[in-house]
Amino acid sequence: MELFVENFFNLDSLLQVYPLLLQGLQLTLLLAVVALPLSILWGLALAVAYSFHVRILNVALICYIDLVRAFPVVVLLVLIFYGLPLLGLKLGGFTAAVLAIALNNSGYYGEIFRAGIESIPKGQREAGRSLGLRDWQVIALIVLPQALRKALAPFASNSLELVKTTSIAALVALPELLRSARVAQEQTYNPTPLMAAAALYVVLLWPFARWVAVLERRAQMQR
Repeated sequence: MELFVENFFNLDSLLQVYPLLLQGLQLTLLLAVVALPLSILWGLALAVAYSFHVRILNVALICYIDLVRAFPVVVLLVLIFYGLPLLGLKLGGFTAAVLAIALNNSGYYGEIFRAGIESIPKGQREAGRSLGLRDWQVIALIVLPQALRKALAPFASNSLELVKTTSIAALVALPELLRSARVAQEQTYNPTPLMAAAALYVVLLWPFARWVAVLERRAQMQR
């Protein structure tokens, strides 16, 4: 037991490298704060465009959503960070990571919001049109508010996954939390920094995970 504590919960090692872990935590939060609204807005735009039911547009949107969801986000990051410079466009590591995360998650958010919109009875659209509302007004004033409420549980769940996806930034040498913990481990020759990083993830995401669970239970009760 003493050996286990010495290797995985070594206080001296933690005190030596905690500034590095806090720096990594700050970058992880910054990546999430920037990528999350971009992903949401992008996905919402896809879902709204789909809701107008223009056949050619819908086929293109479905192909886009399937493509970005099929691509592993790590592969997207490699293509963006290492592939785009070959085409004359070089992005910084932070921008590339945000773009990869936003591209990948826009597909998931787009499908979540699309499912919410499609779940609204068509009669409500017809009622809106009978009141003289235009199609975009029907979507914005009648359909979207209801669809967003229905999509809240899967939306929150995907947002939780997005925060964990920020760890891919280590691939382009960004010192996010996981990479910082690995660097700290190399400095201390002890896995305690990795355990500390795991604990920080739990502290950061546990309240969010509980909120997701509550939303999912409410959604099941409403069915």
